[in-house]
Parts: sequence; C-alpha cells; structure tokens
Amino acid sequence: MDVKELYRSKLISTQEAVGMVCSGQSIVSAMCAAEPPGLLGAISSRKCELENVTIMSCLLMRDYDFLKPEMKGHFLNEAWYYGQYSYMAHPGGTVTFLPNHLSECGLKKAQIDPPDIFWGTATPPDKNGYMSLSLSLTYEKPMIAAAKTVVLEINENLPRTLGDTHIHISQVDYVVENAVPLVEIDHITPSEVEMEIGRNVASLIEDGSTIQLGIGGIPNAVTASLMDKRDLGVHTEMLTDGMVDLFNAGVVTGRAKTLWPEKMVGCFALGTRKLYDFIDDNLGVELHGGHITNDPRVIAKNHKMVSINTTMQVDLAGQANSETLGTRQYSGGGGALNTCMGAQMSPGGKSILALRSTAKGGAISTIVPCFGDGQSVTIPRADIDYVVTEYGIARLKAMNIRKRVEALIAIAHPNYRDWLWSEAEALQYV
Repeated sequence: MDVKELYRSKLISTQEAVGMVCSGQSIVSAMCAAEPPGLLGAISSRKCELENVTIMSCLLMRDYDFLKPEMKGHFLNEAWYYGQYSYMAHPGGTVTFLPNHLSECGLKKAQIDPPDIFWGTATPPDKNGYMSLSLSLTYEKPMIAAAKTVVLEINENLPRTLGDTHIHISQVDYVVENAVPLVEIDHITPSEVEMEIGRNVASLIEDGSTIQLGIGGIPNAVTASLMDKRDLGVHTEMLTDGMVDLFNAGVVTGRAKTLWPEKMVGCFALGTRKLYDFIDDNLGVELHGGHITNDPRVIAKNHKMVSINTTMQVDLAGQANSETLGTRQYSGGGGALNTCMGAQMSPGGKSILALRSTAKGGAISTIVPCFGDGQSVTIPRADIDYVVTEYGIARLKAMNIRKRVEALIAIAHPNYRDWLWSEAEALQYV
C-alpha cells in the first residue's frame, strides 16, 4: 500500500474520533502548543453519553468546554502542569493535579497507568510517510507507544522539527485534519525591576556556557542581558523566541557545547511565529524526549551548564516554592528540580533561581521566614545554589542556616528586612 492510500485509509472525521471514546477511559493529550484543539474541543459534545473520562494534559493553552463546572463527573482534566485555564477551572471540580518531574512523567505514566487513547498533532506525512510531532516531544512518544489507540490531528501549519520527532503513518491508528493557526504567546516586555534581575543573572554566566531558560518577564530580561556573551549553547526543556534572538545576534553558537555541539536542544517549543519559522526544518535545532533532555545525568554532560528558573517564593532556610499559592495549585514543578540538579552536577555548572523581591505591587515579600502549611516545596533547601533578586545575588550552596538568613535578607526588599530578621530570631535561625 502506498503512503497516500495508507493515509486515506486512516483518515476519519473529528466527530468519528471522539465517538470512539467510552466511559471510564483515559485520554492523554499532547502538550502545550502541540495539543489537538479539534479533538479536545469536540469531546464535550458527548457529555450526555460519557462518565468518568480522564483527559490528561500539560499546560493547556485553550479554554475548552470540558473544563466547565457542569462537566464534573463526565470529564476530569488530570494536569501535569496548570496553565491559566486549568487553574481557573480547578474550583469547579473538573481538574486535578498530578505531581511529577518532567524527566520521568512520560515513562512512569506509561509504565504505571498507561492511557487508553493518545491524541496529538503532527505535520502532514512526507513522501515516505513520515510525520513530525512538531512542537512537543516531552512525553508524547512514550504515550503513543503505551496507548491502545493513537489519533493524530494533522495540521499543515505546524513546523517540521527534527531530532526524535518523526513518526510513520503506519504507527498511528487514525488521523483527522484540522488546519488551524498555531498557539502564540505574546512577548512580555521586562520591567526595570526584571531588567535588574536579568543583569544580575547574566553576571553569573560565562562565555561558552550552555543555558536552560524559560519565558516571561524575567527570562526575557536575562536574554536581553546576554547580548555581550560569546559562544553560548542551549540545552533546555522549552525553546523560546529569546533563543532565536540570541542565535541571530551571534551569541548562541553551540561551539563550546560538550553534548550535541552546535545544536539547540529542547523537548518542546512555545512562542511566536518567529520561533516556529526558525525551528522549521532547522538542522541546528533538535527536539528529544523529556526523559532525555531533563535527565540530570544527561544535563550534566554539558560543561558549564547554567539552569535559570524563576520561582515564586524562597524561605530563609533556602527552599523554593514555584507552584502553589497557599494550598492552591498554581502551576507545577515541571523540570525545575531536574535542571537545578543537572546543572550543579555539570563541570563548572550553576543553578540559578530568580524572583522579584516583592509581589502584589510590593504588598508582600517573596522572601519569607518559612512556608505555611500546605505550601509546596519545589526545590528542597539542599538543592539550592544561587538565588537572585533585583537587589543582588545570594549563593546558598554549602552555607549553614545562619549564613543563608544573612545572604537572603541582604537581597530582600529593604522594606521587609527588619521583619525578616525578627522572624528569623523567633524561628531560632540566628
């Protein structure tokens, strides 16, 4: 059977695909910008017929109807990482959080709780029948291997990415077609506070380092502050627009990389059309599974590896909370601990946690005496290296609690330093 005939034999409508779902089944969706909007948007049409269907996702990018409160009991979004839509839907009872490390989420889920169905996206097949999974390899391939039924939503607008992204049409059960625009994230212009944080972070990064970086005001400020560096490499979980800017400026060359030299390596991409056009059929960019990109032992093979993560709170003992507001789940741990550990295992490597010194317009300090009951610890205190705010840099590695208190209060907002000293004394930290 030739490729075109094989493709036609597997082509069904979106309604036919969602019509195959049965009560009690589990569906795993591809991640983030690779999620299949046609399939995820259509499943709610079967509300009256289905009960207890689990839809596992990571950072949903659209506000789907299956998240609405009236879908409780019919659909449950099991989220590895909350985006704004899962976060807002949580009180309605249609969302639950699945704690994980990005490096093992796909493999462990496949081994312990394999899905009935996988829904993802892919480019149209080439002349030999190979499609590209395009914008995410985080957990998709282990899920495809484990699922009983695999349906891919074919979108001609997806970039054809390289690395381990290829899958043959013979390896999937069905395809549907949906040529929709890709999800894009608006560029966030850093504030002056964020720029000061970016400059502090950049001061720790040497020429020839390999970096891991995300998106947002602080990461964008870091990118802008790296323009005078030379021969940086990229080994990251998320490929971003900022990395394109660094490449175009001649800052990122990968020539000093000790693992995948001269290649930008990640497991998923999220940004604007600029990023998607850049990674399309680009021999200098490779996507690999999250169990590879985020394995600390793999990360550590990059000499002078620097992980740069943002966090929401750091307490005076030096542990970080990057995912909960009080007891309520806000985002997720993702690959933060993976990259933190891997960078510190790297020869000459560093792990950096960056945060503004205050939140809510200065109303609260993000450096706190200790976490409240129920708050998550994303990075344990034994795994913290550098903490950076707009007021400076605190290196906590190999420091006792008293020295940590001194270092962290020195980079806290001046309005809260006296209070932090008082609380530290009450906790018998000093």
